[in-house]
Amino acid sequence: MDTSAQHVIPRDTGWIEVICGCMFSGKTEELIRRLRRAQIAKQHVAIFKPKIDKRYSGEHIVSHSEQSVVSHPVEDASEIVSLALDAQVIGIDEGQFFKSNLVDICEDLAARGKRVIVAGLDQDYRGKPFEPMPQLLAVAEYITKTLAICVVCGNPADRTQRKTQQQDRVVVGAKDIYEARCRRCFVPPAD
Repeated sequence: MDTSAQHVIPRDTGWIEVICGCMFSGKTEELIRRLRRAQIAKQHVAIFKPKIDKRYSGEHIVSHSEQSVVSHPVEDASEIVSLALDAQVIGIDEGQFFKSNLVDICEDLAARGKRVIVAGLDQDYRGKPFEPMPQLLAVAEYITKTLAICVVCGNPADRTQRKTQQQDRVVVGAKDIYEARCRRCFVPPAD
């Protein structure tokens, strides 16, 4: 019997799970999979996304492979607390689009005994840490790093290449603006 800490499921406490990686790596698919399993187990689930993300739907979390689940769009992470009071499991997609208060919100919810699952980009289009995800990674009990496939060479990809010249840090888009790249094929933008 394996008793390592990685295989122990906490009891009588909350915790934070972070699913991170580049675009097209399956973060949202994994989030949806975990949330659906909780729903099948008849756990009360509350699901949230930032209002800014309207790529596929205003009211659903939608993966690039078109899997979806109904969610509450919120402007700020602080709205999640009151909307998730009765939830046992809380899912949050696109964590990088929230302000730094997301970390404290997740910590508070976990301290209240809730399972909090956050998916988001860990790096921006420059290949730099994308706040508040690094801070969330530091306090999470469980971390899953997903990888895509580099569109240039086929190696495992962990970077998001922006194909446009836009320089704003947050530019919501999909395959029209971004593609997955490996470390070797990633070309950081000139500053």
